[in-house]
Amino acid sequence: MTKSNLMITVLFILGIIGAYSVYKPFMLSITVAILLAMATFNFSKKLFSLTHSSRLSATVATSLLTLLLFAPIIYLSTIGVGYLSKLDNAGITETIHTVKTYIDGVPFLKNLSEQYLNDTQISNYIRQSTHYVTAAGGAGLGFVKNMLFMVIFYFFINFYRNQFFDMIVKLLPVSKEKGIKMISEVAGTMEVVFYSIIVTAIFEGFLFGLIMGYFGFNGLFFGLIYGFASLIPVIGGLIVWVPVSLYVWTQIDHHTAIVIATYSVVVISIIADTFIKPVIIDIMKKELFKSTLQINSIVIFFSIFAGMSSYGFWGMILGPAITSFLIAITKVYLDYSEK
Repeated sequence: MTKSNLMITVLFILGIIGAYSVYKPFMLSITVAILLAMATFNFSKKLFSLTHSSRLSATVATSLLTLLLFAPIIYLSTIGVGYLSKLDNAGITETIHTVKTYIDGVPFLKNLSEQYLNDTQISNYIRQSTHYVTAAGGAGLGFVKNMLFMVIFYFFINFYRNQFFDMIVKLLPVSKEKGIKMISEVAGTMEVVFYSIIVTAIFEGFLFGLIMGYFGFNGLFFGLIYGFASLIPVIGGLIVWVPVSLYVWTQIDHHTAIVIATYSVVVISIIADTFIKPVIIDIMKKELFKSTLQINSIVIFFSIFAGMSSYGFWGMILGPAITSFLIAITKVYLDYSEK
């Protein structure tokens, strides 16, 4: 390495360190924006072919993403305030007491019921829930801030998408062909994950909203809540239909609560989530996107679960991206090792 090359390398590294120190608070937003740009690359490409304008295609793609992210959140926060105002401490206490009565009938659960569901503990739960709601509001502001910056970065990455991804390929320490293949594998995985998440969330949210609307509730509101909750693997639906069923059991009637709970378990959790969801992912991967990726649908599922466990909401994007990148770079490493 010549003296000039060494100097340029040192300056490049210093530039990266300096940029990191400046943009450190926005690294999550930038990373998610890059991954979403990769997931919607083909869609943005089609928009460009229709509009013949990078600015217009980036604006349309960003507007659609903004509508997809912010419209449900604004609606939920607006309507949710009205629902929360209707929940009184007496109703919540009555619901917990009803649960306690049934648990007391089970011998090995009676001690736990007396320890954790007595009047003192119930009062503590209500006070803590108020604290958690306040904390969630503060966290929600931070989430909206990150989302807003993510949308801004997404626009600029889309605007300069060809130059941006060409630069990434050139920076990778592999040949251009292998670099393009690595980027394509990560982008393909993100495309499948992004669209399958949207489709399954809408599908499961629609199913839950259908049953809630049938019994006179706001189907759109509860459907959106269930759609967002369904993004959490395994327990997502539980955190919605269980408290709803318990509250309906004590405040309305037993029949309605049983129907909602049974419908949620059989139709949504078993049929839709266990059987239909993997089929949707498989169809989207093979038929809609014509993807030849070798990453298994089960691997995608667990990568979403692991990502959300580590990074929260944005983990559903980061988990599959990191997993697919690891698979791609492992293939490159093995190829070089063989040579």
